Amino acid sequence: MKTGTYHDLIQQQREYFRTGETLSVRFRREMLRALKQSLMKHEADIIDAVYGDFKKPKIEAYTSEIGIIYADIDNAYRSVKYWSRPRPVANPPVHIYAKSEVHPEPYGAVLIISPWNYPVQLLLSPLVGAIAAGDTAVVKPSEISEHTSSAINTIISDAFDPVYVACVEGGVPETRALLDESFDYIFYTGSTAVGRIIMEAAAKHLTPVTLELGGKSPCIVEDPGKLSQTARRIVWGKFFNAGQTCIAPDYVLARRDLKDDLCDRMREAVREFYGDDPKQSPHYARIVSDRHFDRLVSLMEGEQAAVGGVYDRESRYIAPTILDDVSPASKVMEGEIFGPILPVLTYEHLDDAVDFVTGRPKPLALYFFSTDRRKTERIIRETSSGGLLINDTIIQITHPRLPFGGVGPSGMGAYHGRASFDTFTHYRSVMSQTNLFDLTLRYPPYRFPLWFYRQVMKLFR
Repeated sequence: MKTGTYHDLIQQQREYFRTGETLSVRFRREMLRALKQSLMKHEADIIDAVYGDFKKPKIEAYTSEIGIIYADIDNAYRSVKYWSRPRPVANPPVHIYAKSEVHPEPYGAVLIISPWNYPVQLLLSPLVGAIAAGDTAVVKPSEISEHTSSAINTIISDAFDPVYVACVEGGVPETRALLDESFDYIFYTGSTAVGRIIMEAAAKHLTPVTLELGGKSPCIVEDPGKLSQTARRIVWGKFFNAGQTCIAPDYVLARRDLKDDLCDRMREAVREFYGDDPKQSPHYARIVSDRHFDRLVSLMEGEQAAVGGVYDRESRYIAPTILDDVSPASKVMEGEIFGPILPVLTYEHLDDAVDFVTGRPKPLALYFFSTDRRKTERIIRETSSGGLLINDTIIQITHPRLPFGGVGPSGMGAYHGRASFDTFTHYRSVMSQTNLFDLTLRYPPYRFPLWFYRQVMKLFR
């Protein structure tokens, strides 16, 4: 689709939205069903496309890109009737005869811009929320995962009329052209740097936004118990999709007396998962592009690899790599890694770990390994992050009833399940006042002293 046609497309979607067709629960359910059917029809194509972009194992492709969306759709299909009902609100005494409600209503025409690392999930999951809310949508997949972008276009085209949901492929020029248009809501997943550009563009039209960004998600290892299990869970969460996951553990903060043992067990887990030569493993993905490969390799320069550290540019392979004795001032600790490189740092006391995390920008995820309830409560109380997971990594994203989102530099707003519906919904206050009587004391001229009106105002509480 040419950039010059975007304005016409969005106007057509607005006109379609004004017909009221998208508002009924029946229609929303039909469209959710249509999306699921199209996804099922093209399931094999999606797996092939994701493999073409990442060499991603079929199991990882299905679980993280397809199966998770089936769960999203099924949950929304079951719940949309309840979510979309007006909600009665209790009245203060002065409004005792009024009827007060909150009515969920869709924003209208929305824009969803998705990233390349989970190109299906991170586009279709917010789209499920937009459909359930009753919006029309333009979706923009990432051009970096080009094979999957084409597959997504096919899924969307098969399922929907473009006046309802349309897919726009392309790169930066197409994204900029879309951002020049006026939408009623923008949902963006990607880097913090681009998130600022999205917000600036949205501000020109006073368009509300949800920004799902990233950051350096810490993994604090405080508990010596079940250290092998801890190592397995860290290694799995870090090297799933070759580390190209926004909520992957970005670095490990290990208690100093546990660090060597933890590194040994993580080394064992890497060998168990991917064999002696992970390059030959069918269970390990590749880096998405040469540019991202070169950036990741540059982060390893001058660092000591306790595990891995080897790479091959031709196949965009970087071994699962664990860096030992990393300095907090090193290059690899400056920004989000977004690849299969795991720095390990140490701390003496939990106070030091808390200070280290809170002294940096708020991350999208925080992982804490401990069975000590008091220490866990302290982490909950004294740190801030988009989400917090105790004794595991990355599985929080699979919970359909937990809102997922960032805070501060790691994002704003949330989605998944009911939170997705809420994101694409304006909650409109509706109040119907009684005509049985009229309180004339509210009208000028005011005949009573101020103390009297002070007492009257208490009836509004």
